[in-house]
Amino acid sequence: MIRIVIANQKGGVGKTTTAINVATAMAASGWRTLLIDLDAQGNASTGLGCDAAQREQSSYDLMVGDATLAECVRPSGIPNLDLVPASVDLSGAEVELVGAEDRTGILARALDGASDHQICFIDCPPSLGLLTLNALSAADRLLVPLQCEFFALEGLSQLLNTVEQVKRRFNPRLDIVGVVLTMYDRRARLTDQVADDVRDCLGELVFETVIPRNVRLSEAPSHGLPALVYDHLCVGSRAYIALAQELIGRLDERRIAA
Repeated sequence: MIRIVIANQKGGVGKTTTAINVATAMAASGWRTLLIDLDAQGNASTGLGCDAAQREQSSYDLMVGDATLAECVRPSGIPNLDLVPASVDLSGAEVELVGAEDRTGILARALDGASDHQICFIDCPPSLGLLTLNALSAADRLLVPLQCEFFALEGLSQLLNTVEQVKRRFNPRLDIVGVVLTMYDRRARLTDQVADDVRDCLGELVFETVIPRNVRLSEAPSHGLPALVYDHLCVGSRAYIALAQELIGRLDERRIAA
């Protein structure tokens, strides 16, 4: 199972929207897909129509060892896409795990041996705390959503430094599969400036596909649906379909190289 963590320590960059819609697009492409919601806000769970009453076994139970991965997985209602939902209990998990042995490797051990899915996406909280470190330690690849705004590169440098530390100390196989530019507004000159700066800095790491600002992307979670289901023809949905195809191409390239 390929494990891709979707992370950025800055909130409001489209991280969860990316997690939901890329996972949905991968599932629609025939991949048996799992999405793990590791954010106590539970927005990915809500965005897939999983209300609080359906979260008896959650990522919190997985992290504290009260349940196995198989016990936490539930169908999302979308073919080929399963979910490990998050509950509010997860907000206290970082404190509970501080004294645990090998506290950064808990999620990796929970995922070891999982064979029911071909690919797993992990949606992280907007911080570089213990939950995100667990996700980075468990993953093969990192996908970074990056909002087209002035402070984008400053926050990205902190995340890249953390990735290098995780590779040295916990997970040498972790690699960045790509950076996706989100909330792209072609009418704003600053958007183009930020995009050019990011591409100059990171080169081919940046996906060609950009995710535009789109009202339908914002509306979809309130209906408990990915945008690709809510309105598959909107520009946001088409962008995420293109991003998933580009991601598949990068994964295939790495398989061949390996």
